[in-house]
Amino acid sequence: MVIHMLSSDLNIKGGAMELGKIQILKVDRIKDFGAYLTDGSEDVLLPKKEVPENCEIGTELEVFLYRDSKDRLIATTRRPKLLVGEIGRLSVKSTTEIGAFLDIGLERDVLLPFKETVSKLQEGDEVLVYLYEDRSHRLAASAKVYSRLLSNSPYKKDDEVVGTVFEIKKMGTFVAVDDKYNGMIPPNESFEDIKVGDRLDMRVIRVRDDGKLDLSPRKKAYRQLLTDADILYNIIEDRGGSLGFDESVSPDRIKEELQLSKNAFKRAVGHLLKEGKIEIADGDIKLK
Repeated sequence: MVIHMLSSDLNIKGGAMELGKIQILKVDRIKDFGAYLTDGSEDVLLPKKEVPENCEIGTELEVFLYRDSKDRLIATTRRPKLLVGEIGRLSVKSTTEIGAFLDIGLERDVLLPFKETVSKLQEGDEVLVYLYEDRSHRLAASAKVYSRLLSNSPYKKDDEVVGTVFEIKKMGTFVAVDDKYNGMIPPNESFEDIKVGDRLDMRVIRVRDDGKLDLSPRKKAYRQLLTDADILYNIIEDRGGSLGFDESVSPDRIKEELQLSKNAFKRAVGHLLKEGKIEIADGDIKLK
């Protein structure tokens, strides 16, 4: 008899025991404190509170293997949020000098070592990580997921996608589309306050020759124009009807104060001028 305690869509292993994997193991003996499961050569304890009803010697169970607080290999019938080799988002439970502890859905949290982080984290943050077995044969997480992401996505130019920001550099904002495909928001497309862990709705602006995706959190120009014009109008209104500068200012000031590129700013100004809502005079843009 096999008792299926975990999702049937998992990659389930038989044979030798593997840390961080779902295994099918057979009940070898039952004690007051739990059941010992075996693969034929080794055994592992399944604590009493997790032993299913009607379990008997010879019953096969689907279990996940990890190490408890005393570093002993232990089995659980719980479904973890990630298996070894998988990428996904986990919540930060606490931070220490050695790294951050993440909620993997088990009694023991998994460590994201400081050397495997890419940004400062605090309790409650969500971070995209890769689960692996470290040198001391414990489960650990790494936020350095770039090399683990795929470059064969099914998406094409102008497709709308969702992804998680996993790293921010001068060359761009790196995003895992669907948490598995490699994407980047170029600097000239990033005008929002974005941080690591954010989930973004984006548009594919280019599929590179290597399959990686260039992305934009902005809509196509003709759709974005109305949004930018509304934003600009509201800012001028909030400032008492006067923006304080015109189109001749530097792109850096426009980005800092309006979160727009200079081209987007000029298009929005042109739209508002055409609608007769603003006027430009004496180095300033004012509401009519």
